Amino acid sequence: MTDYRGRFAPTPSGPLHFGSLIAALASFLDARRAGGEWLLRIEDIDPPRCPAGAAEIIIAQLEAFGLHWDGRVLWQQGREAHYARALARLEALGLAYPCSCSRRQWRQYPIYPGWCRSGVREPDKPVAWRLRSDLGQRPVIWQDRLLGEQCLDPAAMGDVVLKRKDALWAYQLAVVVDDADQGITDVARGADLLDNTPWQRQLQQALGLPEPRYLHLPLIMDASGQKLSKQNLAAPLPLEDASVRPLLHRALLALDQAPQPGLAAAPVSEQLDQAIADWDVGRIRPERKRTVTEGDAISTR
Repeated sequence: MTDYRGRFAPTPSGPLHFGSLIAALASFLDARRAGGEWLLRIEDIDPPRCPAGAAEIIIAQLEAFGLHWDGRVLWQQGREAHYARALARLEALGLAYPCSCSRRQWRQYPIYPGWCRSGVREPDKPVAWRLRSDLGQRPVIWQDRLLGEQCLDPAAMGDVVLKRKDALWAYQLAVVVDDADQGITDVARGADLLDNTPWQRQLQQALGLPEPRYLHLPLIMDASGQKLSKQNLAAPLPLEDASVRPLLHRALLALDQAPQPGLAAAPVSEQLDQAIADWDVGRIRPERKRTVTEGDAISTR
């Protein structure tokens, strides 16, 4: 084993789709090629978005595609105390503050203007907690394993919410705390999360946590040019082996891994063994457009 530890962390707001498969498969192959561990975390901190049974469907889909994780599944619900300790630390450092403002109040601004940084404007209203993105290292510079050097200023994107007004924990804080607690060294995820990385690195630095390596993957688009997602009713991944085998092959093609054509109908274990042996991030072409068309075939240009 190496010191590599990766993860897949879906939100159980619905079944996985082809775009989800790309992220899960790439992170799995990257971990296995490195001889490392691959963990599964269910990011269920937003119960209103997580219908009953969705997490179990996701787990069944991963198993159908042969993407078996190491150790126990980590569920975010029940980890509130970990997030609360991190928020208290940020507050003590002057990096987190309560905010009563609503999106309607600042809708004419491109980002939240930081009105509550010096004190809550409307103390009688519920508050969210925000990160002081104007403090700490700026700009945030890191080396993405696929996209190369990245340089973004978190303050240009605004003071992100860490805890919502409804007392639910927000993604940015939870993902940083959970990655650190699980010892994650490498994060492979979609390029739509690239601009989240500066906030997360600010939080890692402020809390004295390790900073994982990042690999941001090309997105899969639908026929209308939108990112494939649950919101635009992307087709769920199948569970039947006869459908899983060719779809796994198509996912490897979408990742530019040039799988052997003769393996398209092979068992998933055989396809994955070959894919692990051949995995090469350098093959992935981020500039190439990837579109799901009828029948889940991948059209590229």
